[in-house]
This record gives sequence, structure tokens and C-alpha cells, in this order.
Amino acid sequence: MPYFDAASAAPLHPVARQALLAALDEGWADPVRLYREGRRARLLLDAAREAAAAEAGCRPDELVFTPSGTRALHDGIAGALAGRRRTGRHLVVSAVEHSAVLHAGEALEADGGSVTRVGVDRTGRVAAGAYAAALRPDTALAVLQSANHEVGTEQPVAEAAAACRAAGVPLLVDAAQSLGWGPVAGDWSLLAASAHKWGGPPGVGLLAVRKGVRFAPRGPVDERESGRAPGFPDLPAVVAAAASLRAVRAEAAAEAARLRELVDRVRARVPELVPDVEVVGDPVRRLPHLVTFSCLYVDGEALLHALDREGFSVSSGSSCTSSTLEPSHVLRAMGVLSEGNVRVSLPWGTEAADVERFLDVLPRVVAGVREHLGAPAGAPPGAREGERELVVDALGKRCPIPVIELAKVFADVPVGGLVTVLSDDAAARLDVPAWCEMRGQEYVGERPVERGVAYTVRRRS
Repeated sequence: MPYFDAASAAPLHPVARQALLAALDEGWADPVRLYREGRRARLLLDAAREAAAAEAGCRPDELVFTPSGTRALHDGIAGALAGRRRTGRHLVVSAVEHSAVLHAGEALEADGGSVTRVGVDRTGRVAAGAYAAALRPDTALAVLQSANHEVGTEQPVAEAAAACRAAGVPLLVDAAQSLGWGPVAGDWSLLAASAHKWGGPPGVGLLAVRKGVRFAPRGPVDERESGRAPGFPDLPAVVAAAASLRAVRAEAAAEAARLRELVDRVRARVPELVPDVEVVGDPVRRLPHLVTFSCLYVDGEALLHALDREGFSVSSGSSCTSSTLEPSHVLRAMGVLSEGNVRVSLPWGTEAADVERFLDVLPRVVAGVREHLGAPAGAPPGAREGERELVVDALGKRCPIPVIELAKVFADVPVGGLVTVLSDDAAARLDVPAWCEMRGQEYVGERPVERGVAYTVRRRS
């Protein structure tokens, strides 16, 4: 059964499995002890640190292992902010950072600090100039992901790092999604990553802090990991993480080229096979293994379950697949369609035949979900002359029902006429404008109404 959610967690790499089993036998002792078992464990830890540092592009004494990538981000942000508290308490991030970064920003604001969230374009990319313009004299730290975890768009890290260096601000790069594919460009100051993204075991993160960066670890410290990650390390997992990182990087160039061809086929064929689909993310500057698209008139959770029944494991940023009923903050920042969102991220070794079978199955699955929801089968017929405005009451109905109701009545709206959708679903703020753009209609705007929001559309043709 094809697993197409490597961006969440990649299957354990064979090298990681071998290293893990070997380290369970040899690396179980405390590496700070001086007896032979401790010395043997210390040798394994030092070798793992050297290997990981070489791939991360830093010195071994600049890198520590943490219990997770999220912990690496939280500790990196907190330590850098504390180390530069005399400069100020201002943090710069992009609007599409991982939730771990955004949560750290919210904690800073709750404690009296300030955060600037730099917007992105419709591909999910930050403008380097806008990022540089967000830096202030009191900026203590800037954070930027190397590539987005939901849509694969690569960020201008080198340009951002240069701007930060010129302003005297350290840049922390979240390299969780990209480190397995290659080194991070630019003169960054801190770097965080997570082993389960490249086929290492879960429960291992990396945090690199370059020499000269002011850094004050938060919380109680001990003699381990330079005081930045206290406690007995999961040494077998650390060894497996470093070994798998070195292994995947040795294969990265060839595998990236192969998977990029498969992803290019998905990007090209899905809009041809499935009507009313928007492929999102930068078409060129992106991770090689990831593609994301959204389908009009589709409930995301129903679509994921239907694909699972066909044997395909994929993920989604749709609001209707989460308990929050809020669209993904990434899709929201991009301003793209959120309903029926599917992220396909191919793991190492994915076969072309599995991708072709996915393309064969997808049209039937999407059509089935749309039929179950009573969605329109195709584009609305030709318009009639005259003036008329329709109001669609979709209050209390969740994604994708408001847009389905809009599409159902649109055939009755004459050219130049208006239709207003009343909705209290947060996803409608993205989905109604996205529907207009996909169907060539005019989005007039929104206004608050009792119990919700009114979204108005004008028919152009």
C-alpha cells in the first residue's frame, strides 16, 4: 500500500534500522561515565555528532541533539531571545512557519514581546525584501524555514541570511523538511531539524548554534549537550539519526531527480484528470518530492478516508480534517483554496507504478465525494440577460458546503448579477475568492452580518 506522507514522517531508512540495532547493543551505557561501557557509548555519540554536523554544515561542537525537532525550535528560539535580551524582544517570522515557531512567537507576545509575521505570495514564498524590511533595531532573532512543510515552496534563505547579517540579527533556519535533500544555503546563525523527516527514528532533533551567537539556554542545565539539551540522550536513536542522514544525503541528488519527475507528472495530470482543481505552491522552487492540490466541492476528511480505502496514505491542510474547523495557517496566508486539500509527499524509493495508480484512482474518488455531497457536475451553463441578486444562506454549514451551494445557484444569476453567500465557516473566507478565481468570476468582497459573514460574487460570463 503506497505511503505518500513522507513530509509528516518518512519510513525508517534501512541504514537507520541497522545502526539502531547495533547501537542498542553497544550504546546503552551513560556516555558521561568513565568506565569502558561509558567510553564506548561516548565514542558512538561523538561519531554521530561529527557525522550530523558535517551534513548540517557546522562544527561538531556547535551541534546538540534534542528530543524532537519541535524541542529544537523551541529551545533555539528561547535561547537566542534570552541571549540577546539587551537588544530587544522583537521576533521576525514568516506567516507560513511551522506551528512550533508560531507558538513560540505567541508565547513571546504573551510575555510582553512583539512578533512581526511577514506575509507570503500566492505560491507561499516570502519576498526577501519584505523580510529584510521587517528587521528592526530591537529585533533579537529572525526565523525562516528552508522549505514549507505543507506546499514544498523553498524560501530565500540565503538572501534573508545576508540581510540579517547586515542588520546584526541572528537567523534561525527551520531545515526540518529540506536537510535530507541538501545543505542549507546562506550564512545562517542557528539551525533546527528533525530526524524522522529524512528516515531516521522519531524522537531525535538537531540544534546547531554557531560560535559567536549569543545564546542562553532556558531552564535547568547539566553537563550534557553543552547544557542545551539536559538529560540522558537516546543514544541508539541518535546514532541511527546521524547514520541515516549521511545515507540519504549520499543518495539525494539522484533520488531528487527521480522523484521530481514523478511529482511533475502529478502536477501536470491532476488538473487534466479532475475538474476544478488548484495545484498550490511554487512550481519550480520547491522540494522535489512534494505536491499539494485542492479540489472544489470536496470535503477533505471524506477525500482522505476514500483515498485510504484505495490504499493511499496522504495528508491535508483542509479545515474539515481538523478539530479546529480553521483552514491551515499556511493555506490561509497564501490565500489559496483550502477545501479538498491533498498533500502528496513521496518517500525514498517510490515507484512510478504507484504514482500512476494514484492518478488512475483519484478522479473516481473525487467524483464519488462530490456526488455524495450533491456538488455540481460541471461548469454552470450560459447566463441569461437581466439584473438579479441571489442570497444563499449557508450559516451553520461547514466546508465545502458553502461553495457547493454557491455553485448550485450560479446558473440562475445573469451576467452582471450578484450572489451573496452567508457563512459562519472560517474556510469560506479563502474558498469563495478561490472559487471566483478558478471560475473566472468577480469576487466583490465581504461584510459582517448577524451570526456570520456575507461573501458577494458578481457573474462576469
